[in-house]
Amino acid sequence: MSSKILIISSANELVRVKPERVVYVESDGNYSTMVLHDKTKHLFTMNLAHCQQLMENQLGKEAETFIRIGKQLIINREYIFKINMNRQTLIMSDMALNQAFTLSASKEALKQLKLYLESKVGKEAKL
Repeated sequence: MSSKILIISSANELVRVKPERVVYVESDGNYSTMVLHDKTKHLFTMNLAHCQQLMENQLGKEAETFIRIGKQLIINREYIFKINMNRQTLIMSDMALNQAFTLSASKEALKQLKLYLESKVGKEAKL
């Protein structure tokens, strides 16, 4: 569990959140929406690259928990539940609160994510 707090500030508001509560960040141009495990949403006027940089600067090594998927998504790897390449969906769930989030992503992005996760499992099995 993280001891760090992610702080995102804009002209009108400031949000402090524990990184493990962030399920994903979705971008629409110059706007990014952070979605938390309880389905709370926070909208920020920043593009995804800026949001990613903010996370890396504030969280350091812990930012590796977050993976950029394509041009519009940053996901928390701890919430990855199911990848369906045929339907181009990614199901995110904490597997405890019965909350699930269905995201759309390109086949290529999902393929890369699947390969990445499979390689991680292979490395952990060798330990």
